[in-house]
Amino acid sequence: MTEHLAPTELDAAQAKAELTRLADLIGRYNTAYYTHDAPEVSDAEYDALRKRYDAIVALHPESEPAESAAQTVGAAPDNAFGKHRHLVPMLSLDNVFDQTEFEAFISRATRFLGLSEADAQKLAFVAEPKIDGLSISLTYENGRFVRGTTRGDGTEGEDVTANLLTLKDLPQQLEGHAPELIEIRGEVFLSKEHFLALNAAQEAIGRKPFANPRNAAAGSLRQLDPRVTARRPLSLFAYAMGFSSEKQARSHWAYLEQLRAWGFPVNPLSRRLEAASGAEAFFEEIGRARAALSYDIDGVVYKIDDLTLQERLGFAGRAPRWAVAWKFPAEQAITTLRAIEIQVGRTGALTPVAHLDPVNVGGVLVMRATLHNEDEIARKDVRPGDTVQIQRAGDVIPQILAVVPPGPDAPPRAEPFHFPDHCPACGALAVRPEGEAVRRCTGGLTCPAQIVERLIHFVSRNAFDIEGLGERSIREFYEEGLIHTPADIFRLHTHAESIMKRDGWGEQSVRNLMQAIEARRTIAFSRFIFALGIRRIGESNARLLARHYGTYENWVAQLRKAAIIGSDERLELGSITGIGSVIADDLVAFMSEEHNLATLEDLRSFLNITEEEQTSGGPLAGKTVVFTGTLHTLTRQEARAMAERMGAKVSDSVSKKTDLVILGEKAGSKAKKAAELGIDTLDEAGWNDFCASQG
Repeated sequence: MTEHLAPTELDAAQAKAELTRLADLIGRYNTAYYTHDAPEVSDAEYDALRKRYDAIVALHPESEPAESAAQTVGAAPDNAFGKHRHLVPMLSLDNVFDQTEFEAFISRATRFLGLSEADAQKLAFVAEPKIDGLSISLTYENGRFVRGTTRGDGTEGEDVTANLLTLKDLPQQLEGHAPELIEIRGEVFLSKEHFLALNAAQEAIGRKPFANPRNAAAGSLRQLDPRVTARRPLSLFAYAMGFSSEKQARSHWAYLEQLRAWGFPVNPLSRRLEAASGAEAFFEEIGRARAALSYDIDGVVYKIDDLTLQERLGFAGRAPRWAVAWKFPAEQAITTLRAIEIQVGRTGALTPVAHLDPVNVGGVLVMRATLHNEDEIARKDVRPGDTVQIQRAGDVIPQILAVVPPGPDAPPRAEPFHFPDHCPACGALAVRPEGEAVRRCTGGLTCPAQIVERLIHFVSRNAFDIEGLGERSIREFYEEGLIHTPADIFRLHTHAESIMKRDGWGEQSVRNLMQAIEARRTIAFSRFIFALGIRRIGESNARLLARHYGTYENWVAQLRKAAIIGSDERLELGSITGIGSVIADDLVAFMSEEHNLATLEDLRSFLNITEEEQTSGGPLAGKTVVFTGTLHTLTRQEARAMAERMGAKVSDSVSKKTDLVILGEKAGSKAKKAAELGIDTLDEAGWNDFCASQG
């Protein structure tokens, strides 16, 4: 199957199928890790999926399904804390694992900037050990600390100011001159020594120990009672800047020096490298020192030192183009596989999960691993009772690398595992579509596993986020017949008295639940789309759709018309940057099902769906821009990024809804179509003048 072929061996059709499979997996693992705090795979396995995905996209860009998880960062803030919106988003980092991949990162950046090979050799970098802790944003007004927030979903985080005030490393007043307003980013962490002491204390009082220092640091900082945080010796390193009301430095290295002058602890192992050629040696040096460090690190972060170049490079989806994390290799161990369980997801996918004898890998106790699909089981010939080699790189759930051959005195192996062809939840036929690796239940909304999982997704943090209505309650209410569709949630008030009589419920808890449900009758359009659980529509794609179509009514009307191949509406859907043909097919298929439309209208009758907040302040806010032809002073990537920073939506095709076309050399058919439709155009010089006039 496609997952067993190297990227270079895939043709276009195989590439599309493999990218779709990988997108599904990455989206699922993002949700498990960030939303449910229950990772299903190791860092190494997740990174390997992303690496394969990127490699295939590089070879077959036309086959990319615009995988939504690539744009997703972190998790939604917890309702237990106040929420605060970052002035500048806190995004993630792309990963590399060897010198070749690091050089590819350099090549991408220099191509984006249009640098010659000689200029590329002169690029200076700052190398910083990658602390395995909790990212934090610290806001200072006129030098005084006023707020601290977690990363959250990258846009909005949890306000943990009271807890941060207990950290001895945190300066509450900056020394010397400070800007009127500045966000300073850093990492809160727990040393290895304090982690072991904390776990010993947890076990002494009968509580579950933390899996690793990162989880311990996160749990300590996110305490509702700051006195608990104060008893845990958390540390802080500052390393980056978010928003600043005035320019701070010309280079990242100079900014780190400014952080030290203000009184922040900055990792003393950070180093300025005059050229990228010194990166590998620094990585090896830090790797040798890793075991002796007092804190956990999982790699080295490399940042282009010149802040002007950082600004030009900007961001690609979830990560900056000017920085990358070079990760350490994974850790491995041997254990026994006791059982293989088949789980059914909300899209009907049957996923095998391996249950393992608990084993300590690098200080973390691991007990489960995903086996992906039936081909993976067959390829590795994994059977219950086998001794297996596992690998992890920081998470609880490992990757099974291979079966360890049994010794001469070992008992006979179990029979090969037979993957079911019927759903274990409802008994319906489980089919495997041609070209796909995943077997799916055909029970649809009649399958209890899918109905319940869809409802759980509907009320999850990044969807409707209904406090008090968690997985356990959803299952109970479904089994009692109180809810079967999303709209039934908004009818629960008619069952308030019967719910009140259930174990664990009382008058106050039922009242709180009803108030929480009532509060969600008004919801942002993008969250509504995401909550529906349409296949391949994650948070990022939901935002793209909401911003493009504006209103729920327009979205439904346009997608129903998009069912006609070749219609303007279908072309418009396919031209949305980030929405590929596979996703477009799934959206149209969803809207073509009458029972889905009935479900939507039933739900719509209870809701006030607000329009998506558009990019504000930009001169091209709400406008659709198309670039065509060859640009000579800018790379196409940089031009696209400039338009998006000014609020524009960048499309790949010209239609009557296009507002502006930028004509490069040999613009061709798109220029002709723009003229026919009377669309405004600018040549490359005109575009540069326009951008310069906007500052």
